[in-house]
Amino acid sequence: MGAQSGKDLLIKLDMNGFGQFETVAGLRATRMSFNAETVDVTNLDSAGGWRELLSGAGVKSASLSGSGVFKDDATDERARRLFFDAALPQFQVIIPDFGIIEGPFQITSIEYAGSYNGEATYELSMASAGALNFTAI
Repeated sequence: MGAQSGKDLLIKLDMNGFGQFETVAGLRATRMSFNAETVDVTNLDSAGGWRELLSGAGVKSASLSGSGVFKDDATDERARRLFFDAALPQFQVIIPDFGIIEGPFQITSIEYAGSYNGEATYELSMASAGALNFTAI
């Protein structure tokens, strides 16, 4: 994969629970990370005292975050409602020349900021809440 434009990394939100995905409005920066816990099964018989991990064990998770400008768009209102309802909607993350990650996420934080001579900004953080699917593009 060659160099890509950061604006092409998109976070999309299911707007109605029926797969109507729209890009979260106003985002300027987005980030996705994948994590996998390990299960250490090292014991006295481990070769040379090297750590051993149990294959296929541990908890997998993903996190999303984004920051941008407040636009008071339909996606902003939906995100606020989802946060206060502690709902688990479907999100899609479009990673250019790689694929689409889709699955349930919970919005874990929303932060708003602004100075009197600048634009209002916000930051969202989300945590995976179930199995994620990957579709190559």
